[in-house]
Amino acid sequence: MRRLPPLNALRAFEAAARHESFSNAADELNLTPSALSHQVRHLEELLNVPLFERRARRVVLTDAGTRMLPALTEGFDRLQDGVRRALAVTPDDILIVSTGPSFAAKWLAPRIYKFVEAHPEIELRIAASMGLANFVDDGAEVALRFGPGIYPGLHVERLFEDYTLPLASPGLVNGDPPLKELADLAHHTLLHDSTMAGFPGAPTWPDWLKAAGITGIDAAKGLRFNHEDHAIDATIEGAGVVLGRLSLAARDLKLGRLVAPFDLKLKTRFTQWFCCPPEALEREKVQVFRAWLLAEVTQDQAEWPI
Repeated sequence: MRRLPPLNALRAFEAAARHESFSNAADELNLTPSALSHQVRHLEELLNVPLFERRARRVVLTDAGTRMLPALTEGFDRLQDGVRRALAVTPDDILIVSTGPSFAAKWLAPRIYKFVEAHPEIELRIAASMGLANFVDDGAEVALRFGPGIYPGLHVERLFEDYTLPLASPGLVNGDPPLKELADLAHHTLLHDSTMAGFPGAPTWPDWLKAAGITGIDAAKGLRFNHEDHAIDATIEGAGVVLGRLSLAARDLKLGRLVAPFDLKLKTRFTQWFCCPPEALEREKVQVFRAWLLAEVTQDQAEWPI
């Protein structure tokens, strides 16, 4: 038999050691600092050895604590991986794909019928949410994420080199006032995608206007949306000019619902990624979806009108 101290006490110690703070560790474990401190003290009493030096603003590991921490961290990581492997596997005929609402609405949904027709043996479920898939208790085996592409522990592949550029409806471009010259932007409402504000360095209206050499336009004004598909749909209806992502607007551009009145486009630092746990990539249904997705991306980019 393994004779181990209580698991909760070990968790409390490992979290406090990582954070070098009882308070921050307590927040992580949803405990009060007093309860966490009690668990750590109980562990020290069971082992009959001090694990921390208590200082004014932080705690510092003793030699014994330093020796114990790496094995505990590795152990908890392996426990989490074991739970993930047990819960992440759905039946072979069901594949849950997690993605953001805008990508689901403007890119994935209009073409997903192709996958359904080609692979009727796989029941595809699209989970559109602003929250990131955790691949543990949400059932997702694949995620299509918008971000920097730095997702430790996951298999990651870039889907697009993406760009932002001004987009408008044909009626607005040819209306009164028109939108033919850069200076004409001063007479139109700017539409903003507020979700981009959460990504440092993502191109915004001030960035685009500066790159175009335009002054005298208050880029802070206009309508704001917290989903880019809503901003694009409002643009189609003539609400104003949006600084939109080409990957999301390409279909509406091809269908003539949108036009790009100016050539200047800015490359985004953040873009769309295919992500999954490495073990999920070994499953046939994930391989099938990945192959279909990459083929669609290649065809879509080849047909981008800009």
